[in-house]
Amino acid sequence: MAAHHWTTRDIPDLHGRTAVVTGANTGLGFAIASVLAQRGAEVVLACRSEDRASAAADRIRGAAPGSVVRTVPLDLESQDSVRVAAQRLHDAYDHIDLLVNNAGGFRPRYAVTEDGFEATMAVNHLGPFAFTGLLRDMMTGVPGSRVVTVASNGHRNGTVDPANLNPQRGKKYRYIAAYNRAKLANLLFTYELNRRFEASTAQTVALAGHAGLARTDGARDMSWVVRTLVSPKINPIMRMISQSAEMGALGPLRAATDPQARGGEYYGPRGNTGHPVRAVSSATSQDVDLQRRLWAESERLTSVTY
Repeated sequence: MAAHHWTTRDIPDLHGRTAVVTGANTGLGFAIASVLAQRGAEVVLACRSEDRASAAADRIRGAAPGSVVRTVPLDLESQDSVRVAAQRLHDAYDHIDLLVNNAGGFRPRYAVTEDGFEATMAVNHLGPFAFTGLLRDMMTGVPGSRVVTVASNGHRNGTVDPANLNPQRGKKYRYIAAYNRAKLANLLFTYELNRRFEASTAQTVALAGHAGLARTDGARDMSWVVRTLVSPKINPIMRMISQSAEMGALGPLRAATDPQARGGEYYGPRGNTGHPVRAVSSATSQDVDLQRRLWAESERLTSVTY
């Protein structure tokens, strides 16, 4: 008997559920939000650009007539924006069933945010860390609620020193290293968050997913020369070994909706492409001491205490 390949057809009915998806106006986030809306969830697109979020919401409604899709401004590079977005969600909803921390990416050159954080770490980890913490009270009493963070295979090449989250400056900055470091932080955060949920009375679990190598706009801020080398949308060789955003979204979607998925699990294709399976992350990502030290430093930097 052929092995079953998990697809969107395996997603249960989501009517009555509320989902928040960050970075949902394009790429993986848009694909994830679209499927959740099609399956009946009320979806909030939390995005940096209000105009793009509004246009994306219209597209989702057009493809899923009757769906409820709303937007909230969110710039994960700004802790002030994170707090304002979280408060708006508190004002608009009494609970959240699903939070998908999808927004991410990298800066081609070293940059520091208004809060003094290295920008790639801010948008991929410190922003989502604070956003999740500020919304946790809307989830912990909700049966079946989940926090899903989108990681990457790049985490396997990442290193994190919690005592120095801005280790590369000026000419020493390498955007790939910065991205891999932030993606490792995503998994360290997920595992520690789930352990804390399990140790409490929360009815929430934390999981992670990855997209393999998907054709998205992740390289949009790079120079044309770099994009021609690394972007699956431009480079024909990269296109051949990558998959669509819709296929890439299946890993995070399985983590978010599969009734059989359990807290602390990680889903995505076995390699660059394919249907999602339960994945095994790097030994470094499973280092409990490193998870706890990163957590403590993240609380200190963001002033968000769980």
